[in-house]
Amino acid sequence: MKLTDFDYTLPPGMIAQQPSQKRADSRMLVLDRNQETLVDSHFHDLPDFLDSSYFLVLNDSKVFKARLFARRSTGGKVEIFLVRRVNHDRWLCLLRPSGRIKEGEQLFFDSRNFITVHDKPGPIEREISFVDSKREKFIISQYGMVPLPPYIKREAVKNDLSRYQTIYADNTGSVAAPTAGLHFDKSTLARLTKKRIKYERITLHVGPGTFKPVLTENIESHIVDPEYAIITAKTARSINKYKQHGKKLLAVGTTSVRTTESVSDGAGLISAYSGLVDLFIYPPYRYKSVDAILTNFHLPKTSLLMLVAAFCGHAPLFKAYRHAIEKRYRFYSYGDCMLIL
Repeated sequence: MKLTDFDYTLPPGMIAQQPSQKRADSRMLVLDRNQETLVDSHFHDLPDFLDSSYFLVLNDSKVFKARLFARRSTGGKVEIFLVRRVNHDRWLCLLRPSGRIKEGEQLFFDSRNFITVHDKPGPIEREISFVDSKREKFIISQYGMVPLPPYIKREAVKNDLSRYQTIYADNTGSVAAPTAGLHFDKSTLARLTKKRIKYERITLHVGPGTFKPVLTENIESHIVDPEYAIITAKTARSINKYKQHGKKLLAVGTTSVRTTESVSDGAGLISAYSGLVDLFIYPPYRYKSVDAILTNFHLPKTSLLMLVAAFCGHAPLFKAYRHAIEKRYRFYSYGDCMLIL
């Protein structure tokens, strides 16, 4: 398939700029792959579409205040977008502007707090370090901002600290929220538990590459940016036990999809893992472990849209998107969601 096969036009005003008033009140479009049906619903009805034959895999990564602004000694303003830790004292980040910032240059937040740039000028990806862990924690806390997606055309506010975060977020490291999980509230999780629907937690720290469009017409030439993932041995054993007993894995979000599929064998069983993952899923990829997906609506020409198309089929997916546009669903990170069974 070609890149143009994954393009669509979204009418103005359908990109959600604010979260829904209540998490579980988001709308949910349910696509049944076998029946080829679409049902308009709401997220708080999720337990009604599932039974105990399902179990959920949730990404518990926590968004941190990764967007910072500093100044050069000359007074020029620099944006620093932390991507991931390289080792105990260095970070990979995006610097804007980058080309004139020299190796060894210090960028200041105030008269006492600064970072040091370690590599030579080049692309916007650079390595930086803080003075020590105490200063790092202080600078991120004091000067960091919630890194809202580029299509949300407003500055982050206090409410985003909690709403651009899942209620089960635990492991700090994401610069973008695993947005399918934003719809869960305590009541929905309690109703799932009451129906004996189990859930397990894995971690994938989402990087800025999640928003990166595919630029090559031949989609196979695209490279997905690596992101750090963790599946503990205990979680792997639990997931494999469920699968061996015939239960169906519902992956909450494309991050959970890519993490589990990256470590799945031919029988759909998974291994414990800690490291980078860069699996690019696109048609005609054959899924090994995932049986159902909960996901938000994705940008055109992106790897996330291709991942979902590989799961439910290109034609059913774009039929669902046309329906969602006609019914004025809210799109992207703070928007509504799809349940694909």
